[in-house]
Amino acid sequence: MPSTSARQSVPTLAPAASLVFTTLLSHGPLTRSEVGRRTGLSPAAVTKAVRPLMELGYLVEGVDEGTRPGVGRPANPVRVDAGRALFIGIKVTGDEIIAVLADLCCRIRTTRNVPLSGREPEAVLPRVAALVRELLREAVGLGVRVRGLGIAISGDVDRADGVVRYSPFLEWRDVPLAQLAGTATGLPVTVDNDVRALTVAEHWFGAGVGLSDFALVTVGAGIGCGLVVHGEVVSGAHGVAGEIGHLSLDPHGPLCHCGNRGCVEAIAADPALLRAVRAATGRAVAGAAEALELARGGDPAVRAVYARAGAAIGKAIGSLVNLLGPERVIISGEGLAAYDLFAEGIRDAFATSAFGTAAECDVMTRALSFEDWARGAAATAIQSFMGSHTYEER
Repeated sequence: MPSTSARQSVPTLAPAASLVFTTLLSHGPLTRSEVGRRTGLSPAAVTKAVRPLMELGYLVEGVDEGTRPGVGRPANPVRVDAGRALFIGIKVTGDEIIAVLADLCCRIRTTRNVPLSGREPEAVLPRVAALVRELLREAVGLGVRVRGLGIAISGDVDRADGVVRYSPFLEWRDVPLAQLAGTATGLPVTVDNDVRALTVAEHWFGAGVGLSDFALVTVGAGIGCGLVVHGEVVSGAHGVAGEIGHLSLDPHGPLCHCGNRGCVEAIAADPALLRAVRAATGRAVAGAAEALELARGGDPAVRAVYARAGAAIGKAIGSLVNLLGPERVIISGEGLAAYDLFAEGIRDAFATSAFGTAAECDVMTRALSFEDWARGAAATAIQSFMGSHTYEER
């Protein structure tokens, strides 16, 4: 990182610049008039927002090199220069770290992953720092500066303070991760809940593009939910929002790690499913793959476990749709491997739970890899960078 004295300051940008940038990121290239229509900004406001970003090279005017304008296509659209900056995104699971180097349009340039030998911060942080150093060397070879690092962690994460309040899978409490990672890497660091980070990426680049209200529900090691309301990813007043995994559906149900009983996560998350399958069969089922094999082999007790899980997920989605009325609910996560066993339970419970026209909500599935989750972390770093309204020259 350059020293403060070596930085050349530039004018502070109005919030409209971030609005214009994210609009071009998701929908561009666009002419200035199209930007105005999508953002509701006047032509003068669009010009004022675009000018400093173009001066710094983050936006450029004109079609991509080698692309010929079609009939009726404007010759001078504005677009994001993807190669102007790079960002690192890291997803930490209970078993490994996945890292990506992404450009300004959040396109993955390269990926890395390493297994974890331990889950303590003292074991995880050196691995994170080593991966960041590798990707920084890649960036030097590309001749482009890395502008930020995003880290995605499951659990209760305070993005504003960069603190992991509680991550059940890592067993972390009150870890000042942004500060520790920033000291170790020398980069500006954004730490966020992993599902919320993935929601940012889906909002800008995935199944949520163009939607002002949608939800992303993830099924797997936990049950997570990211929310976009009126075009904004919701974090909640206290950094917690959309926790449908901790909706208590049965006060006499299985104990959840949060301390309550009958939570969706205590019924439908992978660890809960495995416990229920073992209890139903009396067998020492080794893992999710064996449980799935038993279910698909027709074991009625095991299939009933998955049906109950599907019903819990569908009821939770119905409650979510009744409360917020999103245009779409996207179901993703590693738990989609069992979706054929969940699907009927989800559909039936959702149809029963959703009130009136809320049942018209589009519920879809979308397979996403852990690299996509790391890309979500990179998207939060881009979001922080563009949302700061202050940029530096090289």
